[in-house]
Amino acid sequence: MQETRTTLTPAEVLAAAKEFFARRNTIYAAFPEQESAAHVSLRGQGGEELIVGVLTRDGATLVTASSYIFDAQISRFFATLPPVVGVPA
Repeated sequence: MQETRTTLTPAEVLAAAKEFFARRNTIYAAFPEQESAAHVSLRGQGGEELIVGVLTRDGATLVTASSYIFDAQISRFFATLPPVVGVPA
C-alpha cells in the first residue's frame, strides 16, 4: 500500500486516477470496475486489481493505493498529483 497527500479534492483525484491508468498503452493499463465517492477499483488487462482510496484529512486529500503488480505505476501516478506544501508525503 502506498500513501500520499494532495491539494486536489477527492473527486479530482479519482478522476485523475481513472484517466492516468486508462491511458497507459502497455500491459499496465487499467479500467474502472467499481467506484464510489471514496474509491475507485480498476482492473488491468491481466485481471490485476488496483484500488485507489481517498479521504479529506487536515485540509488535504489523503490518497492510498494498493496493487500487487502496479507499484511503480502507482508511484508515477502519485508524482502527478500536486503535493501539500510543508507536509511530507
